Amino acid sequence: MGVQGLTGFVEERGSFFTEVRVRDTKLVIDGSSLYHRLYFGCAEDFRRGGEYGLLSAAVAEFFGNLRACRVSPFVVLDGGRGVGDRKLPTLKARASERLRAAAGLSRGDGGCLLPLLAREVFLQALSRLGIPFVQCLGEADREIVGLANRWGCPLVSLDSDFCIFDLAGGYCPLSHFQWRNVRPGEAGTGCYIPARCFSLEKFCGHFGTLKRNLLPLFAVVHGNDYVELEALHGFFSKTRLAGKGGKHGRLQALLHWLAQFAEPIQALESLLEHLKKHQREKVKEILCTAMEDYAPSDVNLEDFFQNGEYECQKDGRGMGLPRWVLQALAQGKLSPFISDALMLKSTFLHVQVENMQRASVHSTALPIRQLIYGLLHKASPNPAPNPSSNSAPNPSLNEQNKEPPVVWEFDRLQKTLKKTPVRAANPPTALWDERFTLDKLLEVPLSCRQMLLLETLEVKMSLLESLPCHLQLPVALTCYWLRCSEPKVNLQQLKALLLMMVSGELHRITEDPDPTVPCAEDDTAAYNEFLKWKEKMLPNKGFNLDAAHGFCQWQCCLQMGLYLNQLLCSPLPQPDLSSRLYSGSLVHGLYQELKSTPSVENLFISSPKMTQLYQVLLNRVVS
Repeated sequence: MGVQGLTGFVEERGSFFTEVRVRDTKLVIDGSSLYHRLYFGCAEDFRRGGEYGLLSAAVAEFFGNLRACRVSPFVVLDGGRGVGDRKLPTLKARASERLRAAAGLSRGDGGCLLPLLAREVFLQALSRLGIPFVQCLGEADREIVGLANRWGCPLVSLDSDFCIFDLAGGYCPLSHFQWRNVRPGEAGTGCYIPARCFSLEKFCGHFGTLKRNLLPLFAVVHGNDYVELEALHGFFSKTRLAGKGGKHGRLQALLHWLAQFAEPIQALESLLEHLKKHQREKVKEILCTAMEDYAPSDVNLEDFFQNGEYECQKDGRGMGLPRWVLQALAQGKLSPFISDALMLKSTFLHVQVENMQRASVHSTALPIRQLIYGLLHKASPNPAPNPSSNSAPNPSLNEQNKEPPVVWEFDRLQKTLKKTPVRAANPPTALWDERFTLDKLLEVPLSCRQMLLLETLEVKMSLLESLPCHLQLPVALTCYWLRCSEPKVNLQQLKALLLMMVSGELHRITEDPDPTVPCAEDDTAAYNEFLKWKEKMLPNKGFNLDAAHGFCQWQCCLQMGLYLNQLLCSPLPQPDLSSRLYSGSLVHGLYQELKSTPSVENLFISSPKMTQLYQVLLNRVVS
């Protein structure tokens, strides 16, 4: 992320930082950087689909330590790709890198890969902890900077773009933010988090008379997430800035070259003189547009945190998006997947550690995505012909129904990233309600929205009614997974998944109990026995790629089921992903154990309540 090579250069020099003590302050946090950093800092296994309980615990510890230092955090997250989709080439390159990493992990190589539902777990953990957050409609950098400067407080992230902005309270890289090392202060000052803050003054001083207002031009000429111009190679070769001084030679040479100018326009005009005449206007337009990404934002996120109003939605309003959709996006109640599908008709499906010789694991959830696309783009049902009607058909309606909208999906085909058109699906004619359009979706009765969700999953509500409400959607999606997965799920996989759900429920009632409902002694005993079994058995279990493929398919179904449920305004309660609904190491360990020791099915036998829950889940899903 950010400016190419800048983080490495700044870290190597080490002299561009000042030591700070973070306490008694507001703190603006780049949420996307934070959940990546936290997950990669706490997880050890990246092959088995994710350890969301570890991420949830790390989030709680991080914000607990901030609270101990009287720090008030405000989290700002990137949203979708934005109307211009200018970052598409960078995102395609990252998707290809992720694909290579997943392929390596599937072969047993090392590497890191963020699991599919990490963002959703992070947002649920924030909500559970009462941490204020906002999800921007597109890239969040300028809004993050604007909020930090409005409050004059530090900004925490891990993105070298923030070395370019002029920040009143400074930029603290997460790599130098020692949140696990809370220290006691001097008498009466309270504890603090030691951190290092990037100094723009020291950085510019290193290059003589370099002006701060030239840094955006440096970023876009050297190359960032938006700009990588082949035409600029001529500039670097003619000015002999390329290849100087070793590893960061070009970066340093460019900054020294810029130091001779007082204003960006002077430097830009000088740069253009080194290009061919027919290239100049186009390059100037691209560079000037890119530099706007470092201009102050006119969005006031403070309004959102004070009264819930988010005015960074001009792109959405300009496209006629309903107010409830914009608010749900800002509140994180709709995913960036939804805004990309809605505004760009294009989505990325993130690869997991799956069997690369088989079809993508996302293919299992295709019908769910098609319905999402249909709801977003107002697909209408094909009307049945009325034999008694003598009226002529409506040509425009027929034309519309012949060609449902198309959304382009970026997904893997074996080990290659491929762009594929996907037709939006119509809701079943029998369930059609004329209000099943985006602007009127809130008017559709709950019962109709619930029926559409369950019909899509081919599950009856009677199957779910007696289950704990937070397990209803996961169980419905497990039924869908069992029916639609290819290759078919075997019984050991299903049992392992359901035992994992029960363990999550047992964890919830023992570790985070409802204060009005005392925890039964047999539940506590069962949980302690489970922890002993887990500690003894799991480290020795192997890895089965085909089983991993099946569990990845389940996560894809769960993800798209969550998104459809959110779009339909939650006709079923949203499941608590942060309470160990899925643990990759556990479900793989249970699967391996069930193959050799079927008696592990009785893992929770000392708790009649959990034993009954497991049997009910198994019977309902198999039925």
